[in-house]
Amino acid sequence: MAGIAALKSAIFAAPPLDASHSIASWLEALTHPSALIELATLAACIVLAWLLVRTLSRRRRFQDASVWFGERIVDGVLFPLLLLSLAFAAQELLRGRLPIAVFKVAIPILLALALIRLGVKVLQVAYKNAPLVRALERTISWLIWLALVLWLTGLMPLMLEQLEAIEWKVGESYLSLRTLLEGVVTAGVVLLIALWISAAIETRLLRSASGGDLSLRKAASNASRVILMFVGVLLAVSAVGIDLTALSVLGGAIGVGVGLGLQKLVSSYVSGFVILAERSVRIGDNVKVDTFEGRIIDIRARYTVVRAANGRDAIVPNELFINNRVENLSFFDTRVMLTSVVTVAFDSDAAQVMRLLQGAALKHPRVIAQPAPAANLSALGPDGLQFTLEYWIADAENGQQNLRSLVNLDVLAGLRAHRIAIADPQRAVQGVAPAGLPAQPIRSPSTGL
Repeated sequence: MAGIAALKSAIFAAPPLDASHSIASWLEALTHPSALIELATLAACIVLAWLLVRTLSRRRRFQDASVWFGERIVDGVLFPLLLLSLAFAAQELLRGRLPIAVFKVAIPILLALALIRLGVKVLQVAYKNAPLVRALERTISWLIWLALVLWLTGLMPLMLEQLEAIEWKVGESYLSLRTLLEGVVTAGVVLLIALWISAAIETRLLRSASGGDLSLRKAASNASRVILMFVGVLLAVSAVGIDLTALSVLGGAIGVGVGLGLQKLVSSYVSGFVILAERSVRIGDNVKVDTFEGRIIDIRARYTVVRAANGRDAIVPNELFINNRVENLSFFDTRVMLTSVVTVAFDSDAAQVMRLLQGAALKHPRVIAQPAPAANLSALGPDGLQFTLEYWIADAENGQQNLRSLVNLDVLAGLRAHRIAIADPQRAVQGVAPAGLPAQPIRSPSTGL
C-alpha cells in the first residue's frame, strides 16, 4: 500500500517546474546556449538506451514479441523506461552546473511515453486480437498526453483543488472527485500490472505445451488471471480509502443476483474450469457436440472454440460440455473408422470385389495398416450385392470427407478396370393399358419415375 500511495503522490503532486520559475523564465533558459549541451546529452542517452535494448533483445532466449521488447525494440516498455532512467541520471549530473531547461520537459514526456507503451503492450499481450484493444489504446494515449499538458502548464494543481472541493458523504467517510480520479488511475495501474503478470504466467505455462498438458496449463493460466484481477481490484478499492468491510452487503447482493440472473453465465465459467481440470475434452480433440463436429482449438473460461473441417468456428458454452452428451473422437484413441458402401451386379465375383475394395483403401498413406481395412458383403439387396468397406485413420483433424472421396474414386476405377458392373436399380411401374390391350410393366430407372 505504501508503494501505491507513493505512486499517487508522484502523479498528483505539484508540477515539475519550481514555483520561482515561470513559463517565460523557462523559455528564456531554453534559448540559453547550455540548452545545446542538454540536447546533446539527451541524444546520447537515446543512442545508449537503444544500444542497450538491442543488445538485450539479441541475448534473450525467446524472440517472440513481448511487453518489454515489443516487435521493433523501440515500441516495447524497456526502451522508454531505460531512456527515462538515463535522462534522469543525466539531469542530476548536470544540475548545479548548467541551468536545466530541456530535461524539465523531456523527463515528463518520457514518463508519459513509458506509461503509454506499458498500457498498450500489456493490453495487446493480455487480449490478443480483441476489438476493443485499439480503442483502449487511443483512450490511454490521449488521457496521458492530456495529463502531461496540464502538468507542464501548471494547471494540474488548480484543477485538483477544484475537484477536491466537490465531495459527498458515503457511509461514514467522505469522497471527492479528486479521490475518485485518484482511485480510477490507481485501479488502472494496478489492473495493468495484474494483467502483465498474468500474461507473463500464461506465456510461460503455454509455451511448448500440447494435448492434455496444454489443457492443464490453460486451466492454471485462467485461474491465475482471475485471482490476480480480483486481488488488483481489492488493492485499488483499498487505495481509494473505501473500507472493504462495507462491501460485504454489496457482495451478498451480488451473490443473490448471480444465483438468480447469472446462473447460466456462472455455470459456463465453472464448467470451463471443470473440463480443464478433468481433461474430459482437451485442445486438439475432435468432438461432436450439439450436432456440430470439429476440432477444439481453444478453451476459454466461458466458452470453447470448435473448428469444423470446412473452416467454420463454433463458440460453444462450456456448460454444454458438462450437461450434454459429447462425442470425443480423441478421448482414449485418436483413430476414427470411415466407411464406403458400393452395390454391384449379382453376377459379380464377391471375393474379387472385396480384394479391390481393400486395395483401394491401402493405396492411401492416411489409412492405417492396423487394424487393416476390411471389406464385407453387408447385404443381398434387391438390386445387387452390397459391400461395405471399413478403414481407419488417425488424423481426423485433416478431414474425413476428402479421404472418403479419394477412396471411392479408386474403388470406382478398380471396378471399371475389371469390368465389374455397378448395380443399376430398376423399378417396375404397372401402367394402365387402354381398353382391349394387355397391361405391360414399364421399366424405369432408380428415380422411380
